[in-house]
Amino acid sequence: MAHDIAILGASGYTGAELVRLIAGHAGFRIAGLSANAKAGQKMAAVFPHMRHLDLPELVTIEDLDLSGVDLVFCALPHATSQAVIAGLPRDVKVVDLSADFRLRDPAAYERWYGQPHAAPELQKEAVYGLTEFYRDDIAGARLVAGTGCNAATGQYALRPLIAAGVIDLDEIVIDLKAAVSGAGRALKENLLHAELSEGYHTYAAGGTHRHLGEFDQEFSAIAGREVRVQFTPHLIPANRGILATVYVRGDAKEIHATLEAAYAREPFLVTLPFGELPSTRHVRGSNYCHIGVAGDRVDGRAIVVAALDNLTKGSSGQALQNANLMLGLQETTGLTAAPVFP
Repeated sequence: MAHDIAILGASGYTGAELVRLIAGHAGFRIAGLSANAKAGQKMAAVFPHMRHLDLPELVTIEDLDLSGVDLVFCALPHATSQAVIAGLPRDVKVVDLSADFRLRDPAAYERWYGQPHAAPELQKEAVYGLTEFYRDDIAGARLVAGTGCNAATGQYALRPLIAAGVIDLDEIVIDLKAAVSGAGRALKENLLHAELSEGYHTYAAGGTHRHLGEFDQEFSAIAGREVRVQFTPHLIPANRGILATVYVRGDAKEIHATLEAAYAREPFLVTLPFGELPSTRHVRGSNYCHIGVAGDRVDGRAIVVAALDNLTKGSSGQALQNANLMLGLQETTGLTAAPVFP
């Protein structure tokens, strides 16, 4: 028997990606879709590539019928999920794709997002949704907070290395390139084709990017001491994908062996042969993350590169992976389709 689920914010990129993935999921049935600005429309009118699917009409959150719904995916903009999730029935499980519950410390949330948290009790309850490292907690959770897509990419490259003590914790540089869909679907002047194409640029440089809050939280917890990485993101003229090039101090062969051992049994995390580096084109549209390691010309320095699709493994695919665990299903259900190439 399939579980009924609902998606809040179905007219955005992550909401649409959830629909795409769940359409081929044997254990879930989409029972409700909300999109306040497009309420009353059919999903096919908002996303014509979905016209072959039999989907509920879009409604406002207030008009969404959650009776019989087992789990809600909340794909709403940042700072709006808090109040909405606080108003949901307590017997409904929730996977939130926004930033609203990622940081455990309310003071850290206020520092990075510029306002007090509106649901601090729920914030305490939320489980951080990086599936491979919080699997057991996620399986028993009522509320799971999906990670930032940039934060997930950097963590896949670094968490096992920090835990194993094979790199210098004070010499970590994350140079990250992110595709434009990571900025959401809202109209923004700097994301117009003429403004973005034929070049790429840095943004949120100098330690201002909000995903640094996740790096600080997670890396410091693993190390048992403060870890502050250097992180510079770049916006590239591509629709999907994140490529994180991470510069570290440590033995490259040992670093590769550590990652290979850590991810040997993970269904979606692939460590490439030593010296082979990944590309976003080889993970596009999939829930896979490819990780490669290369040595530097200077002994004692190494390069770790991680690539994933920001809308799938970085967001909606991760959310579905977590939902599978929360509802007692096989973790990989609906997520094993091969990447789209070319």
